[in-house]
Amino acid sequence: MVRLIAFLAGLGFVGILLYSLIMGAVSFVSEPPAKTVEHEFHLHPKELHLASDGPLGKFDRQQLQRGFQVYKEVCAACHSLHQVAFRDFKDLGFSEAEVKAIAKGWATETPSVNPETGEPATRKSTPADKIPSPYANEVAARAANNNALPPDLSLMSKARHDGGAYIYSLLTGYTDQAGFKNHAGQELLKEFPDAKTPDGLHFNPYFANLNIAMPPPLAADGQVTYADGTVATKDQMAKDVSAFLVWSAEPKLEARHQTGVAVMIFLLIATVLAWFSYRNIWAGIKH
Repeated sequence: MVRLIAFLAGLGFVGILLYSLIMGAVSFVSEPPAKTVEHEFHLHPKELHLASDGPLGKFDRQQLQRGFQVYKEVCAACHSLHQVAFRDFKDLGFSEAEVKAIAKGWATETPSVNPETGEPATRKSTPADKIPSPYANEVAARAANNNALPPDLSLMSKARHDGGAYIYSLLTGYTDQAGFKNHAGQELLKEFPDAKTPDGLHFNPYFANLNIAMPPPLAADGQVTYADGTVATKDQMAKDVSAFLVWSAEPKLEARHQTGVAVMIFLLIATVLAWFSYRNIWAGIKH
């Protein structure tokens, strides 16, 4: 009796699920969801090929140093990098003396406490310090950016789908909304007349909702002067800082790649040995 009741209860549950599935499918077909401007005009990131791509990829130290320079001279005015310490920059190819100079000369000093008064204070950074935020707190950050909070960039390439390609596309994707068309040739303001970018925001089809509070950070070619003589076009600066942020999110990427190769070699050898052992053990047995 108990089994019969359990069977009927399960059958009823399955019936309800099937009914819900069928009704949901019918509703979706008869009344499809309305098209949104974000769905129709949001663009997928452009292709970006970095030296660190792929299972055997390695960082291009020269590019990382250029990307760090773009971050320092452009992005650091608004965005923090609190998961990265100054001493980590030795991985970019900087010497210990250069790292100390970078830390000491950083525009924003590290928060501290005055040992004599106990009052909040600041001090010059050391290699052991994390990159200090350009703002004292969230309130100050919002007050300086029209109530928008600039995100920390330490893990940005991990936090966004397509990582470095997303960052590169966003930095190079600012454009005029008037006359903008998607891949299907539809003009945005003709299809969605009410979707005009509000004052204080900037149109960027690579951003999730198309309108971003951050103005174009890379405004012109030559915004930074690279120490290695590379021409600092907007496209080059965007690629370099994207590579740098890929590194900041996963500075041990090369070690992980090397470990992966070693593991694959070990598994290959172990597989061959296991096969020979199998052949030896079962050689005289009919099977």
